[in-house]
Amino acid sequence: MTDDVRFEVQGAIGCITLDRQRALNSLTLEMIRAMQVQLDAWAEDPKVGAILVEGAGEKSFCAGGDVVAVRRSRLEAGDTSKPTKLMLDFFGEEYRLNRSISDYPKPYIALLDGVTMGGGVGISVHGDFRVATDRTLFAMPETGIGLFPDVGGGWFLPRCPGELGTYLALTGAPVKAADCFYIEAATHFVPSESLPALREELLALDLKGDAAGRIEVLLSEHSAACGDAPLAEHRSVIDSAFSHDRIEDILAALKADGGSFGEETAALLEHRSPTSLKVTLEMVRRGARCASLAEDLEMEFTMVQSFLVAEDFFEGVRALLVDKDRAPKWSPATLDAVTPEAVAGYFSTDGKIGL
Repeated sequence: MTDDVRFEVQGAIGCITLDRQRALNSLTLEMIRAMQVQLDAWAEDPKVGAILVEGAGEKSFCAGGDVVAVRRSRLEAGDTSKPTKLMLDFFGEEYRLNRSISDYPKPYIALLDGVTMGGGVGISVHGDFRVATDRTLFAMPETGIGLFPDVGGGWFLPRCPGELGTYLALTGAPVKAADCFYIEAATHFVPSESLPALREELLALDLKGDAAGRIEVLLSEHSAACGDAPLAEHRSVIDSAFSHDRIEDILAALKADGGSFGEETAALLEHRSPTSLKVTLEMVRRGARCASLAEDLEMEFTMVQSFLVAEDFFEGVRALLVDKDRAPKWSPATLDAVTPEAVAGYFSTDGKIGL
């Protein structure tokens, strides 16, 4: 177990508090394991009627997974030809936790107060209730570190309205509460200052019988309007440009649009890993055809095993999170050097283990 995540039953609620504030509550392997063990236990506990997940402090719900530790394990192993045990354990157990949350037999509530990115999205978006606040900053920024929007991104992003999920998957652009509603990542909006009162009432709820119905009523009573979604203003450009099945065509459409949004979005894409962009776009298209989150996560575990023996993920983590020079040297460095055959290799199960 670990001190970075706390568990407590209050009233009829099993409370999980991520408390790794020095790293914006990002998930370590130990935290993932502890959450899985506790969720499994509470699923069988008749005294627990629902789960409440939140982040300690005022800055972050959960900023992602501890990819710095994943990179460190590769440096310590010195063998780049295969993933280390820590790498496979980290991603495999994280994806299994995401699947458990999706299948959880009791209502699962996440308070997305602050930074909610990557792994933080994975432990929230697959649950029943996702409460955004005025401090919510939501993103799947993985193409900027040479990875792909995993933790079930291949399932929920294609199911966002129109091509909004494709846009968010490729650009990694952060959005706030109103856009979280617009993309259907949040179910309710509660101002941060109202969370203590909401929490107190949640813990006092009688959850015998229709627990989900009682929680829905309470959350609705505390919900407020969060304003217009900024993404709505750009919806026509996003739906048009990101409907293409080649990154090159998406870039051309954005540049041809002539507006500042198109230019800025194209510039964002041009700073992302070319390999990540092409593999992510293929994942979004394949994910739209998946029959379940479980099927998507199997695909993602196959994909991540290729990323763990390629260079871009480790270079991206170095540039953005370790040295912080924000100048990754991608390999290959250009889109045209990423061939269809190379992209297909990321989805091949040959020589890889299953989830």
